[in-house]
Amino acid sequence: EETYKGGEYDCSCTRPLDLKQEIPMNSGENTYLLNNCDNICKQPATLKVHKQTHLVAKPNKYDEYDCSFTAFRNLNQRMRTHLSKKPYKCSECDYSCIAYAKLKIHMRTHSGEKPYKCNECDYSCTTASSLKIHMRTHSGEKPYRCTECDYSCITSTQLKIHLRIHTSEKPYKCNECNYSCITSTQLKVHMGIHTSDKPYKCNECDYSCIRSTELKIHMHIHTG
Repeated sequence: EETYKGGEYDCSCTRPLDLKQEIPMNSGENTYLLNNCDNICKQPATLKVHKQTHLVAKPNKYDEYDCSFTAFRNLNQRMRTHLSKKPYKCSECDYSCIAYAKLKIHMRTHSGEKPYKCNECDYSCTTASSLKIHMRTHSGEKPYRCTECDYSCITSTQLKIHLRIHTSEKPYKCNECNYSCITSTQLKVHMGIHTSDKPYKCNECDYSCIRSTELKIHMHIHTG
């Protein structure tokens, strides 16, 4: 007899519906939820897919890779990442992606739309995840911590860059000399030596320089 086990609960049963029963919510619209689960679904079909996340077995498996999924939609998207298929294309530039939702977010870079707004300052952004990261600047939360020193930071990207200090990794290399560095920003500044590009200009005289720190030092001449 086939049984179904709840991945988050100590229970088993002979039918998926015995595992968790859906309960209609009195919210003015047809919504459903599971016992002991915070997920809310607006369609029975969506609820059916979500139920499978509570089961140990994941029925849709992509045999060539070590991954499995609870919905064919998720499997199809994952297969596109392996097969490099990006059917959703931007009409404004060369950008393409595996999911329509990603294309919708990308289009905001062209339209200038920033629907997510900070309630502490004037900051606004294109995605909810970006706003979540920004809010840490107000809360002081730094969830990413270095295991080698006391450094902590707001994003995983910042931690990844910091760890290069400990590993001595310098992935950005100059194609004009032997210079290498930790970040693309450092390389961009360095390239000014070869191109004579001096983007930082003094508004009091004709002085210009490669780095903002150099301009700051120069300004002491005018301010005393």
